Amino acid sequence: MFVGVGASRVRDMFEQGRQNAPCIIFIDEIDAVGGSRGSGMGGGNDEREQTLNQLLVEMDGFDGMEGIIVIAATNRPDVLDPALLRPGRFDRQVTIQLPDVKGREEILKIHAKKVQMADGVDLSIIARGTPGFSGADLKNLINEGALGGARNNKTELNLADFEWARDKVMMGTERRSMVMSEKEKRNTAYHEAGHALVSALLPKSDPIHKVTIVPRGRALGMTAYLPEKDNHSYDLEFLSNRITIAMGGRAAEEIIFDEVTTGASNDIQQATDTIRNMICRWGMNKSFGPIVFGSDNRQYVLGRNIGKDREYSEKTASEIDKEMRKTIKFHDEKAKKLLRDNVDVLHKIVEVLMKEETVEGSHIMDLLGQNKSKVEPVGG
Repeated sequence: MFVGVGASRVRDMFEQGRQNAPCIIFIDEIDAVGGSRGSGMGGGNDEREQTLNQLLVEMDGFDGMEGIIVIAATNRPDVLDPALLRPGRFDRQVTIQLPDVKGREEILKIHAKKVQMADGVDLSIIARGTPGFSGADLKNLINEGALGGARNNKTELNLADFEWARDKVMMGTERRSMVMSEKEKRNTAYHEAGHALVSALLPKSDPIHKVTIVPRGRALGMTAYLPEKDNHSYDLEFLSNRITIAMGGRAAEEIIFDEVTTGASNDIQQATDTIRNMICRWGMNKSFGPIVFGSDNRQYVLGRNIGKDREYSEKTASEIDKEMRKTIKFHDEKAKKLLRDNVDVLHKIVEVLMKEETVEGSHIMDLLGQNKSKVEPVGG
């Protein structure tokens, strides 16, 4: 009984537009009706495709559209039908990126006007610590900070409230009620201290903001960084250091306890993904050089293979696996050497963590003092 309703409503919408010209027609989430045709179960008779066909006709049919401007928005431009994007229809595309560090600071200032803030709150610190946040995320951060302050009967919010809100948004709610044994707590402390110390010892890495062993979400602890600026591309040294830092937590566990735990699973995943991208996508490996190896992931929709066959041989796949094992072993050994050479500082960081649960990055640098060694950059 609803067949043709979508197409009829499109006709009605444009008819109203002509009657009220000049006017603007704005369609939000256009991917709901503007997805590529031919992927539905009903083929050409699919109701969604009828709606899209009518939209295409109205936008560039035989009838003129004088005085009507059509604007649409979507988060999925990759799934839109090509006919929608050709000149004469949506021929001008404006990409709205996530805000950079300056944009995040300005957005925070707008939302912070609605709450009572203490004097001297530096929102640039929060902006630096929230790379990848959208405007909605930043608004939620301010709201969470206000809720947290209200729970603690505060009349005004300070920087600590916003940092607490940022950690909650990024990592989840604190699990203070979670019971951890002394051994597990110390293990977590060495794990996070390992990340922090390796990061502090390596050049060209983001400054440490703080280290905590308070459980949040699924994580038992967290090492937070405070990038000085937003990076849009990374060089070989930065990525290599990032892999070494990721292995630092597991390396610390192995050095101190001579055993490893499941707590390093996410670190290993991040390191593996980075190495695979360096070899297969970014041409950052000396053995393979500047070449891209296609993905061997196949996607199936309604029984049809829409992915590509693997674009390299079994021998090459074996060589990639061998190079990945070699690279991750190299960075694991490098992290262990850095920690062994500075094991006294590692113990000091853990002592503070066990007592206070959270250590500021500046305190870690003070503990490190003049022992910070300049490690030579290495290639992967």
